[in-house]
Amino acid sequence: MTLELRNVTKRVGADVHIHPTDLTLEPGSFNILLGTTLAGKTTLMQLMAGLDRPTSGSVWFNGVDTTGMPVQKRNVAMVYQQFINYPNLTVYENIASPLRVARVGKADIDARVREMAALLKLTPMLDRRPGALSGGQQQRTALARALVKDADLVLLDEPLANLDFKLREELRDELPRLFSNRAAIVVYATTEPTEALLFGGHTATLFEGRVTEFGPTAALYRHPRDLTTAKVFSDPPINVAPVSKAGHTFTLGDAATWQATGPQADLTDGDYVLGVRPHQVTPAERGDHPVPIEGRVLVTELSGSESVIHFRVGEATWVSESHGIHPFEVGSRAPLFIDVSRAMLFAADGRLVAS
Repeated sequence: MTLELRNVTKRVGADVHIHPTDLTLEPGSFNILLGTTLAGKTTLMQLMAGLDRPTSGSVWFNGVDTTGMPVQKRNVAMVYQQFINYPNLTVYENIASPLRVARVGKADIDARVREMAALLKLTPMLDRRPGALSGGQQQRTALARALVKDADLVLLDEPLANLDFKLREELRDELPRLFSNRAAIVVYATTEPTEALLFGGHTATLFEGRVTEFGPTAALYRHPRDLTTAKVFSDPPINVAPVSKAGHTFTLGDAATWQATGPQADLTDGDYVLGVRPHQVTPAERGDHPVPIEGRVLVTELSGSESVIHFRVGEATWVSESHGIHPFEVGSRAPLFIDVSRAMLFAADGRLVAS
């Protein structure tokens, strides 16, 4: 049941929503579409499902060209961020509806509905109608209806965004387990890099309608192909700045210098772009090669467990994210440290050259 997108594009008038895309998703795989709002995640899902037709290219499922095949003829389930339920049906009947359409036996329907309701904490609400539910309960009902179908392709478009924090965390743990013994292809869209890392599997990073890279989630995070993928896979945004290498010394303007080690030492002299994720910039010395850097504090965001500090480095605005409370005053000079052993270096064209 392999799903293939072969040189798929989508245009609306003069606007390109999806640039030429080749993507292969394997049976039993959990795949994440990661990108900001309007990056193209929902459009790509609709092309996969058959809810929309590509402008060019083709969609293949299990070796069959399904381009243009109506969604009703495909065994597909999809859940959107905005929940959709049948208002005149109870929660039980909402969940059971795709099974009744498929003419599943009554006893099997009852068992599957109650199993799914228990997983999504809906058992006490089975006799209620959607209008009597909270927003989170309605979203869980829509999610249960999609999951109970046992579809070949399950498309989840930010389905946890409207749920409370505790339930969202529980479902993040449960969803991969739920599909672990199924042959279904699961595609999960999110704007949150942390969510992608929690799910694991494979990730496709999207930027302005382009799939910039696709591969094992952890590998993409640690060794992105280019700066665009690194930016997509970082929240708060990755810190970038021009640096130069002469001999074994790297220089970041007037802010910092350090001695090249590991893969960095093998680079030729010249100009590069440094990429440092916010959690690698800390008020205390951490990592294998901490390098001091000073910046002027612009904004501080303090919570009960972490500090986010926005500060100026040369002409760039950087972000530090660290555990604990670090109350720097706005306008002051903040002594911070970069863990350069975990930093990334990119060539002028954006290619990763050292990580």
